[in-house]
Amino acid sequence: ITVSSGGMLVQKLNTDDLQSERTAFDGTMVYAQNKRQQVVLTERWARAHPAIHFSCMHPGWVDTPGVRLSMPGFHARLGARLRSEAQGADTVLWLALAPTDAVQPSGRFFQDRKPVPTHLPFARTSSSPAEEEKLIEILEELAQRFK
Repeated sequence: ITVSSGGMLVQKLNTDDLQSERTAFDGTMVYAQNKRQQVVLTERWARAHPAIHFSCMHPGWVDTPGVRLSMPGFHARLGARLRSEAQGADTVLWLALAPTDAVQPSGRFFQDRKPVPTHLPFARTSSSPAEEEKLIEILEELAQRFK
């Protein structure tokens, strides 16, 4: 089970500068890109390993130290409407304990115990197989550095 974020919903997979080596580091953007990458990887793993179940989920907007520090304006505007940490953990715990038939097929994205789309209508965030393969190649190259 991978914990993603709704922040990825407005991000198209971008493999041009995964390490922010050519552009200024923007923590919020990098976070959202990483969450998009998690969704892509979860879908690919589900296809590649059918005997293993993979799910990805969005906990909703949760009042955490990370949200308070990285998005203070967002936190100030939403304040009391943000979920508690326990509420945010509900779906990930449910996914871990749910009957197999409740979470099939493998590779889906969940929020509030329900499968939800990984792309907003007209947002143009879908990636091609070639873009996804490029992500895998880059990640494999990065992994080789740490062997």
